Amino acid sequence: MSDVATGRSSRTKAAGGVLAATCISTLVVNANTSAVSILLPAISEDTGMGVDTLQWAVTGYSLVGAAVIITSGSLGDVLGRKKVFQLGLALFVISCVLIALAESGGMVIAGRLIQGAAGATILACGLSLLTVATSGDQRLKFVSLWGAAAAVGAAAGPLLGGLLVDITGWQGLFWIDAGVAVGCMALTFATVQESRDEARPRSIDYLGTVLIALTLAPLIYGFTKSGDWGWISAATLGCFAASIVAGFLFVLTEKRVAVPLLDLALLRNRILVGSTLAILIGAGTINGLMYLLSLYFQNPAALGFSPLEAGVATLPATVGLVVVAPLVPRLARRLGGRQVIGVGFIAMVAGFAAIGLVDSAWAYTAFLLPILAIAVGMGLSNGPASSAATASVPQEQVGGASGVSNMARYVGAAVATALCATIYASVESNQLDDGASAGDALASGLAAASWLLAAISALGILLALVAIRHHKAAEGTARDAAASAAAHLHTIPTTASGSGS
Repeated sequence: MSDVATGRSSRTKAAGGVLAATCISTLVVNANTSAVSILLPAISEDTGMGVDTLQWAVTGYSLVGAAVIITSGSLGDVLGRKKVFQLGLALFVISCVLIALAESGGMVIAGRLIQGAAGATILACGLSLLTVATSGDQRLKFVSLWGAAAAVGAAAGPLLGGLLVDITGWQGLFWIDAGVAVGCMALTFATVQESRDEARPRSIDYLGTVLIALTLAPLIYGFTKSGDWGWISAATLGCFAASIVAGFLFVLTEKRVAVPLLDLALLRNRILVGSTLAILIGAGTINGLMYLLSLYFQNPAALGFSPLEAGVATLPATVGLVVVAPLVPRLARRLGGRQVIGVGFIAMVAGFAAIGLVDSAWAYTAFLLPILAIAVGMGLSNGPASSAATASVPQEQVGGASGVSNMARYVGAAVATALCATIYASVESNQLDDGASAGDALASGLAAASWLLAAISALGILLALVAIRHHKAAEGTARDAAASAAAHLHTIPTTASGSGS
């Protein structure tokens, strides 16, 4: 065999190792993330912590992810992508073990905070490793497979979580995920070569990372406690004031650091801002919906499903989205991205409004059509919004635009889930105090939270009309289909990326 053939074979083997390590880890991270809401009632029963407090296991994960998603990518560029990817996997293993051994809800929440940092690091550095290790058609193929793995993981998570609760207890999911992550670490060590961006400045915006967390944490805590404190209490307003101050300091910091976490100049791009807000709304509403339905379906006073039954019942929300999304790029190219985004949000508003009419007599079949409408709507809106975000900027700013949109997903998930949890619990409590039955109180809480999600989705229609104007559409290739399927989880550049001026 010639030296050229040997070298080509070696590069192909190395790229295959990167593909396996990154796709498996991405699938596991996204399955773990989407499964946790299904596990909350079982965790609550074992630890004695109320579900309304355990929601921090969901919102805390997203909060930390929002703070570190860009920083972890920067660390990979500077210190080495393989090294930081391995660190993310190690943190994921530690967090899984901590959660699986937890005897209190506080330990579960602490483990999920660590897991938020781990998951964001694995996603950011994994995609970078895959991009650097490949080129040309192979890169397009491998990135498409990575996006498909992310989508499959998110769809399978609730079903897998519900199945394992019945077989192993809720801890089983985390033990299995820890084992898979250890395998990924070994595979990465054996097959992945180190890489870094030698041209990138060495400085990293650690202060910006801290300020993002300090902006989100009091905001979410204020939302969470507003039901107990009152919306205009000194404590609630103090949390919101602290969030505003931290946000102001973040802006000042980003103007002064050499390599900012967020390039504020990007915020002058109306299409990027509009599409990023649309991404935030999509991520927030899907996470809020999954949180609400997971609890409502399992509550004995509502449908009384087992965890497995609840996992199956929520499957249309994720599977419907993943099935529709790959078909969207060609539709957007034919009709226009903003039109498809607008129709998607209209379908979401209709679906959430229908669930807003829920009463305690509803069987599961009454939920099915609204859930499918929401799933289809999200499939229509997420892909074109992500494509617009990276198509609205020049090639050299695609990475920054992707980072902004990925941070927005975490922010949307954290804020919307906290709002839904607060409204759901507050309305239920108020209804019980007024003498309503447990079933009627739960239905009222779900209805109120669903109307909130309908109102948030309606803002997406306005964004499509006002902010997301003309931009180059993706070509509708297999790469674009995979990017669209994964768009509710991560922004993958499309064939239209880098076409902005």
